[in-house]
Amino acid sequence: AALRRAQPETQPVLQVGGLEIDLENQAVRNDGTLLQLTPHEFRLLRLFALNEGKLLTHRKILSEVWGAAYQTESHYLHVYVSQLRRKIEPDPARPRYLLTETGVGYRFVAPKS
Repeated sequence: AALRRAQPETQPVLQVGGLEIDLENQAVRNDGTLLQLTPHEFRLLRLFALNEGKLLTHRKILSEVWGAAYQTESHYLHVYVSQLRRKIEPDPARPRYLLTETGVGYRFVAPKS
């Protein structure tokens, strides 16, 4: 038990489609190209990737990324999702990773080949 506690826990590198998300170093690569994400964009992508395939409501996302005081501030979310799509999607107008569930929230999925 003492040896387990002495070893630092490393966070995983998540692979979703062509995206490689290094949680420990807060680095994201898209088909090998390093992306420049803001801290909020990274936290948003991290939340989506850790909940791949699950529907996340606007309130849940806002609470997790910005804090409980921002649960009703959906304009923040829409702006950051748009920015994130421009960086990770091949065609942001037709997203493959970050899907909108109209009126409810977003779902992050691995694109189909």
